[in-house]
Amino acid sequence: MSILRRYEQTHPWISFKLDLGPLTYRTWLLLGEVDSKCGHLAGAPLTPAVAAELHAMYLSKGIHGTTSIEGNTLTEAEVRQRIEGDLPLPRSREYLGTEIDAVLAICNELGQEVRAGRAPGLTVERIREFNRKLLEGQPEKDDVIPGKTRTHSVTVGISSYRGAPAEDCDYLLEELVRWLNETQAPMERPELKFPIAVLKAILAHLYIAWIHPFGDGNGRTARLIEFQLMIEAGAPTPAAHLLSNHYNRTREAYLVELDRTSRQDGYPIEGFILYALQGLVDELREQIEVVRVHQKDVMWQKIVHDSYRDEDTPAKRRQRHLILDMPANKIVPRNKLREVSPRVAGEYAGAGAKTLTRDVNELVSRDLLVRSKTGYVANREIVDAFLPLIIKDADR
Repeated sequence: MSILRRYEQTHPWISFKLDLGPLTYRTWLLLGEVDSKCGHLAGAPLTPAVAAELHAMYLSKGIHGTTSIEGNTLTEAEVRQRIEGDLPLPRSREYLGTEIDAVLAICNELGQEVRAGRAPGLTVERIREFNRKLLEGQPEKDDVIPGKTRTHSVTVGISSYRGAPAEDCDYLLEELVRWLNETQAPMERPELKFPIAVLKAILAHLYIAWIHPFGDGNGRTARLIEFQLMIEAGAPTPAAHLLSNHYNRTREAYLVELDRTSRQDGYPIEGFILYALQGLVDELREQIEVVRVHQKDVMWQKIVHDSYRDEDTPAKRRQRHLILDMPANKIVPRNKLREVSPRVAGEYAGAGAKTLTRDVNELVSRDLLVRSKTGYVANREIVDAFLPLIIKDADR
């Protein structure tokens, strides 16, 4: 005979069930897009310097998101400085930096383990460890022991949501880990492996919010579990930080959607899943566009260098530098061409108008520079390939 636990009466929505039936076609389309876009990002060709910059940028966004939503007042720029070891804080605010340090250490540790092929897996001990590290060095609160499940009742959120009964928290953490580890895509449906993993990451976040097992730090712990499950599933690290950034950017919607899951009839989780996925896809689209801009820049530089292959006279170097230093998608008046960069200004110092005219004509003839009514623009559009054709209606 099974023992009826108190949470089953007070929190019937904590059911450890994943019913795919209520998920709409829109949710599945978004899951497919997440799968596709993460695949495009994984192994995207970038220079080491650009890859390092994007990694640092999205690491900062993710850490800022997961801490800011809980009240950390450091800006995203300050979080970036702290990550890079360049943000000393006065003693009264050092706890804000300590929190950033803790999240960074956990993210780095998880990333190193996954890259080394030692996927840590989700355990109750690891969840407790996340919480312990997050709360160490933070202002002490009554009845809160870092890494230990609470022994008292808590209420949180916009509707004073009451967490699961304290006496059930240890059991519920064990059940959550068991359920998540057992929930897998069918062997005969390998195409569902990544979508199911993404759903598990979102649901892990949701269940930690529902259970609220710790006296403090539950939201941060939930988002770190989400991050772990995403990178273990194969999501590129920069992409795995995007959900935290989305929740922070849409904080009010985040709290509203979270609240609905336990208050509406039937305890619908599909609304929260849809909200999370739409935000993840929007963030992925932005991220891919950032990557695409960098890739186009590298290709543009290659086209310019290829155009001047085996031509290394002072005039050719000057022309190459002029076109490479032209701003992207911006018309430069003729009288400002010499000023596009310090390098170009130095090369044209003392040169006459005829020199500039010859160089400009040469760049135009090579299809690298385009004349307009108000000046000149670098012809970076030549790197674009396979864009959709715009077919005009002959009757219009």
